Amino acid sequence: MSDRAGSAYLVVPDEGPGHGVLVLHSWWGLDAATKGVVERLADAGYTALAPDLLGGIRPQDADAARDALAETDPNATAALVLSSVVALRAHSAVPTGPVAVLGFSMGASWALWLGTRQPDSIDAVVAYYGSQDIDFEALSSPVLGHFAEDDPFVTEDQLVEMQAHLLLLDKHVEFHRYEGTGHWFAEDTPIGPADAAAASLAWERTLAFLAEHAPAHQS
Repeated sequence: MSDRAGSAYLVVPDEGPGHGVLVLHSWWGLDAATKGVVERLADAGYTALAPDLLGGIRPQDADAARDALAETDPNATAALVLSSVVALRAHSAVPTGPVAVLGFSMGASWALWLGTRQPDSIDAVVAYYGSQDIDFEALSSPVLGHFAEDDPFVTEDQLVEMQAHLLLLDKHVEFHRYEGTGHWFAEDTPIGPADAAAASLAWERTLAFLAEHAPAHQS
């Protein structure tokens, strides 16, 4: 069952609700690539929800995406991310339980923020080429990170600093770098297609990580 309800895309598995996964898109908006992730998660047994963080805007180039992001209110986006957890739970197998969060680029930054802001609500974080420089002390969920080899949006220094911070706090961290890739390697975007091999490997790792830390169905 799928539902385009206002400002979110929700898919519940045909066999019934599964563990919730919140999907947070990149600055390309709630596009076909993001909806595809939601649908693939549902195929794996998860109830998945992707809120529209750009209010319906679908940028067609990097300049337009940068402008759209600059026009958003971070406080409003934060409120939308938090309320989306509540909405997702209502459709999940355990409405009072935690959910996982999976984010791309800016959505990955929000995913890391959410896991730290509401640790009791999040049981797994998957971040595709996004970073955060917040204090991760409150974070309790494991983190899986997928990063490009050459990425001006997540520099080597930013990545090393974030990983070191998480490890110093004794957090569960699993980071992967994908040789020969750049930012957006796991998404088809207006400026180019995904790197098929890297995207496939990252997805396999994502599903394995979720199966270990946030299984679609509790036994």
